[in-house]
Amino acid sequence: MLQPDRTERFHLERVAEGWGTYVSISHTIVHQQTEYQTLEVVDTPRFGRMLLLDGIVMTSERDEFFYHENIVHPAAIAHPEPRQALVIGGGDGGSSEELLKHNTIERVVLAEIDAGVIGAARKYLQTVHRGAFDDPRLEVRIGDGRAFVESAQQRFDLIVLDLTDPVGPSAALYTREFYAACAAILGERGVLSLHVESPVSQPQHFNRIIRTLQAVFPIVRPYLVYIPLYGTWWGMATASRGTDPLGISGDEVRQRLAARGVADLQFYNDDTHRALFALPNFARSALAEAAEILSGESGLDEMSYLDEKLIISRR
Repeated sequence: MLQPDRTERFHLERVAEGWGTYVSISHTIVHQQTEYQTLEVVDTPRFGRMLLLDGIVMTSERDEFFYHENIVHPAAIAHPEPRQALVIGGGDGGSSEELLKHNTIERVVLAEIDAGVIGAARKYLQTVHRGAFDDPRLEVRIGDGRAFVESAQQRFDLIVLDLTDPVGPSAALYTREFYAACAAILGERGVLSLHVESPVSQPQHFNRIIRTLQAVFPIVRPYLVYIPLYGTWWGMATASRGTDPLGISGDEVRQRLAARGVADLQFYNDDTHRALFALPNFARSALAEAAEILSGESGLDEMSYLDEKLIISRR
């Protein structure tokens, strides 16, 4: 059994009661207080550079593809010709970079509330965003993502909710009201994609978010991705009025990837597209439970959620 190097800092993050993740940290590259949160970029022997916000792991250089490829491509490939895309959150640039791989994409709007995250990502996380911030198709808007959606005059083919966990400024972006606002600016074939917490560590939150999506969209497809850095299976979903990611075959996925010039993928392909949506029984059981719809009046219990995400960082 490997023992931690006592001369190094190590980050412990509780996934659920009695269970968590451990990452050894070589050194801290930047530690700062932004307008909204504490931001750290650290070097790790296992995952390369890693981004933490308020002490919670967000992404890393060597692990990011598990999350970013799968929050983007199942929805993007399901759409027959996505041109306009919106990312809410996603200040590390990883989701935008995946969207920009599609040669049909003419414009990506990145609405991020915290300019500090974008600044740190541009400087320290180049292998996550791969120069996406310099692509002329990317338009960065600093500000409240909810306000942007509610005031938007244009329509989008894809909306990616690349959010932090549902506490603090992000809590209002997991509600029926916000999902309805997203639906209003999606085209008829438009697709919303997002992460929906874990059916392993947070089955009630997973269920409530999916139920809330189903209160707004007629086609909701939850799916699972194992993300090593998060230490568990992670839930994601697509939601749409007219596009079903299960409505295309593996051959169509392969053809669309080739036609759009989408390459350099480490996870997503024609086989994984359909496999992602094959929910195991434990996830089906979680979704079979009764659950309250999340709204402005009854959001997630923030204190309960934070209790489950106890963070310990030591030297």
